[in-house]
Amino acid sequence: MFALFKKFKAGLTRTVAEIASKTHGLFGGRKIDAASLDELEEALYTADFGVETTTEILGEIKAAYKQDKELHGRYAAEIGAAVLRRVLIGSEGVLPVQFEKPAVIALIGVNGSGKTTTTAKLAHKLKGEGQAVIVAACDTFRAAAVEQLKSWATRLDIEIVASHTGADSAAVAFDAWQAAKSRGADWLIVDTAGRLHTKSNLMEELAKIRRVLQKHDASAPQHRWLVVDGSLGSNSIEQAKVFHQSFGLTGLIVTKLDGTSRGGAIVGIYRQLKIPIYFIGLGEEPDDLQPFSIENYSRAVFGLD
Repeated sequence: MFALFKKFKAGLTRTVAEIASKTHGLFGGRKIDAASLDELEEALYTADFGVETTTEILGEIKAAYKQDKELHGRYAAEIGAAVLRRVLIGSEGVLPVQFEKPAVIALIGVNGSGKTTTTAKLAHKLKGEGQAVIVAACDTFRAAAVEQLKSWATRLDIEIVASHTGADSAAVAFDAWQAAKSRGADWLIVDTAGRLHTKSNLMEELAKIRRVLQKHDASAPQHRWLVVDGSLGSNSIEQAKVFHQSFGLTGLIVTKLDGTSRGGAIVGIYRQLKIPIYFIGLGEEPDDLQPFSIENYSRAVFGLD
């Protein structure tokens, strides 16, 4: 558990550093005063926590400060973490232990979100837990996407079903499900296209993959997860709404949190959509895709141990 928390702290370093610089190290032990409260408000907005969450955190810290003028920043950080834990109740996505096999995870989202890389990392994680996994290279529209996933599959020794750039992505999904079934795989992870000529074309392509999978299994894909780039901050909320309306999202993966100071955006995304967060990306290595943990996130983002 401690090792996982260390990954969260390392992955959220830029967010923590930004808050620390804006508040002049308030959470390191300084006493609270009116100026530091203003600094904290700016820091929380900069980290993209949003109006609602920022207001709640500040409201509770101000109430504690009113009761105790000797209040230290370290205690203020504990209050902030407690608010996040409350706001994020229900946000941890948990995969079922028992399910019909193969279960299908469709990863969707716009180009640049890290979808293909996440496909490989997720397969690697599940395989490391003793599960049998096959990935389907269904992003046949983007040049080099198929080769990128093939390269990851070779590196991580993951089974893959692929065709060529420009192939029918639904046909690849159809073949991949058959392969997963015949080989007794637990999971089929489908990497989908992130951009076609128009948004309507993209949504139709995703719908086509879904229809083809349902010829095999009426409940497939059982998991429809949006991969969002954490560095986009709250701007990713509108993107998520569009995919949710069209595809009925069941989960989220938030990537690239190690490269941004806007780590608070996770809270806004969850508050707006109430879609569980299954994994977050905390670095470039295969093991840096980690299950989302409310406790680890809420403490790490405020620089707590």
